[in-house]
Amino acid sequence: MSASPAQPSDGTARQPPLDTRYLVETPEGIDLVLHPAGLVPRALAFAVDLMVRGLILLLAFLLLGQFGELGMGLASLTFFLVTWWYMVLFEVLNQGRSPGKQLLGLQVLHDDGTPVGWAASLTRNLLRVVDLLPFGYSLGILSCLAHPAFKRLGDLAAGTLVVYRERAQPRPSLPEVAAQPLPFALQADERRALLAFAERQAGLSTGRRRELAGILAGPLQVPEAQAEARLLGIARELMGPS
Repeated sequence: MSASPAQPSDGTARQPPLDTRYLVETPEGIDLVLHPAGLVPRALAFAVDLMVRGLILLLAFLLLGQFGELGMGLASLTFFLVTWWYMVLFEVLNQGRSPGKQLLGLQVLHDDGTPVGWAASLTRNLLRVVDLLPFGYSLGILSCLAHPAFKRLGDLAAGTLVVYRERAQPRPSLPEVAAQPLPFALQADERRALLAFAERQAGLSTGRRRELAGILAGPLQVPEAQAEARLLGIARELMGPS
């Protein structure tokens, strides 16, 4: 599989994306659109996992502490396993989801959209010690904020991506407007962007809708004042008879 953001094969400049999306093209030529998770949901998921691990360790120490030196040895082993293997086991055995990620609707994948494996999960989690430097996850936060797909250093080294887990949803219908002809032939990604705007415009604020319409209006040579109505008409033409 190949992933973008990348320049088109014809060398032309690509328009800025309408929102944060990560496009993966499978060998079969099917486009898989992933939605990278930003810093805030990832931090919340990590906080949930931190609390779960703390609870596991607390119960383990209370229980095993009653068995003297043997119990403390087992408690130390439990501490090691929970600290270094909690994330790895959940990510590999539970479709890239720790309890925190599952609660927040996130999952870890390889950059090509395939399920995360042992080597990649071990790499991204071992490198948390680097992301923590110099204190308070500073390097990890800076890396997430600087990368277009919100990758921390562990993700960069492991070739992984934290994304929102897709849920099956009914495809929204387009507004009932008259179809309008295309001003010129559109590339596949331009058609997708236009249809995505038409399908989602009803759920956008007025300001955001106008902003996105303005982005699309320029390349399509549509006057900005008529942008929304014209774009919806072109989208109806692309969809064909309903």
